[in-house]
Amino acid sequence: MGESLADFEGLAAVVTGGASGIGAATAELLAARGARVAVLDRRIDSGGDGKERQAGDPPARLRLAADVTDDASVRAAIEAAADAFGGIDVLVNNAGIGAIGTVEDNGDEQWRDVFDVNVFGMVRTTRAALPYLRRSQHAAIVNTCSIAATVGLPQRALYSATKGAVLSLTLAMAADHVAEGIRVNCVNPGTADTPWVGRLLDASPDPVRERAALEARQPLGRLVSAQEVAHAIAYLAGPLSGSTTGTALAVDGGVAGLRVRPRGEPTW
Repeated sequence: MGESLADFEGLAAVVTGGASGIGAATAELLAARGARVAVLDRRIDSGGDGKERQAGDPPARLRLAADVTDDASVRAAIEAAADAFGGIDVLVNNAGIGAIGTVEDNGDEQWRDVFDVNVFGMVRTTRAALPYLRRSQHAAIVNTCSIAATVGLPQRALYSATKGAVLSLTLAMAADHVAEGIRVNCVNPGTADTPWVGRLLDASPDPVRERAALEARQPLGRLVSAQEVAHAIAYLAGPLSGSTTGTALAVDGGVAGLRVRPRGEPTW
């Protein structure tokens, strides 16, 4: 099993949006595989890493309050993580928010707000972490993108626009920093079974029918799990993928690459 690996032993990772969903699953997996992990999120409880340490030992896990729309907040959290861990080797840019509607349904303020989190938030966090990543012998950045960047989805104009920007940003960053030994990749999840999707389903007129429709949209017939996305992030962030950069890894149940017939239709 992947959790038995210790390929992140000695490495320090920062995960934004790490308090729930994909971010929380990623933080848990990286820690299980030996990383010291700092979770950054707007709302953070006071819990520690749950492990006993000798006096003077560095923490294994940190939970730091940070708002990716606030440059000073981001810089303070990144500096605190680097100071506690003695550096940063891996950055997972996962913080993001969603939006529903066509191009005419969301006002200018909402367009600015979603871009501020989903795109500019990655810029702020990466910008703050780069000085530390440049000092690492194993530097990796993984951005959480979406299949919405490569597949046209209904009622997702604003969200898709931000994720298209994340995909392009990932490729540009990979080109800019490859000579510095910093690998940059992204994951493109399909519809994932996360708290945000759960809230959308709960707010729909028929949550059971809506969930069934989302599951049917993915050729595997179910939603993607947060843990499956976390394993993809860990692969891209880990030393075993040292020759992988500028890549978008789809974890989408086959949405982007497959064109399958509905069950029961002829195969010819």
